[in-house]
Amino acid sequence: MIVAVSLLLGALAAGWFVPRQLLRADLRRRDPRPLIAAWLLAMSGVALAGITGVVLLLAPDHAAPSPLTWALSQCWTALQHGSPPKLEEIIGVLSAAILAGLIARFAIVAVREFLQWRRASHERLAVLRLVARTDDHSPKTLWLAHDRPLAFSLGNRPGVIVATEGLRRHLPPEGVAAVLAHERAHLRGRHHLLILIAGILRRTMPFVPLFQQADTALRELVELAADVSAVRTCGASAVRSALLGVAGPGTPEVALAMARDAVTLRLARLQHAAQPAGGVRAALACGIAGMAATALPFLTSAALLFGVTIVACPANGW
Repeated sequence: MIVAVSLLLGALAAGWFVPRQLLRADLRRRDPRPLIAAWLLAMSGVALAGITGVVLLLAPDHAAPSPLTWALSQCWTALQHGSPPKLEEIIGVLSAAILAGLIARFAIVAVREFLQWRRASHERLAVLRLVARTDDHSPKTLWLAHDRPLAFSLGNRPGVIVATEGLRRHLPPEGVAAVLAHERAHLRGRHHLLILIAGILRRTMPFVPLFQQADTALRELVELAADVSAVRTCGASAVRSALLGVAGPGTPEVALAMARDAVTLRLARLQHAAQPAGGVRAALACGIAGMAATALPFLTSAALLFGVTIVACPANGW
């Protein structure tokens, strides 16, 4: 039980501690890609540590076909004999109920959010295809005959970029190229799916700060990451020109738009950021950040367990 409680406390501590540390990062200078990996894998680590702790609370001291069956049978046996269930049995049943409730809530929220997202994307795409000129390049681009410079991407299968003819009228060619490179980076990085998953976790466990704040943080980070990709292709000046020239409001909520989210932060980054790291260096940084974020709940649990052991040893004469 001590190990299980340590895992739960470690997951809880990481759920409170990790977002505070990640939000302190200076996004004007730091590469956003390792931070995206850190947020995603920190959520995975906290969820895994929490689920493992609950499962260990359910596990009986002796082997049994099912921990839940064991806990329920022990409680039922105790009640049949007119004696109150033991603390371990009560904790086991409560843990099973909490775990089942969270899994059911996650499944319901995930199915509902995914269906709503897919329906909204398909409805908008169906309307856009009726009025847009299609560019068959990969990914496909739909050009709308509108003077307002606007661009966004929809994460359907396959992903689609939507842009207006106003881009070519109001932006120089390198600015148009930067806009398209930015939106291609969103589709290539599956950023729409990442935002969807973060939103599902936020609605499932809004009481955990890590899950509550990940949605907003990841929206900023994926825009910064798409800018990094566009800067590598087109240069910082072209991306800055695109950000200043493209309109932000008016894009669908299910889309990721060029100039809607974190524009001030992105302009500041284009002034201060160094040349983006290459593929190998960025992959290494993402791997290190991801491993550290995933391991943090378990390291916290190990530290708590070690502390309990140190305190308990003198009492046992060790």
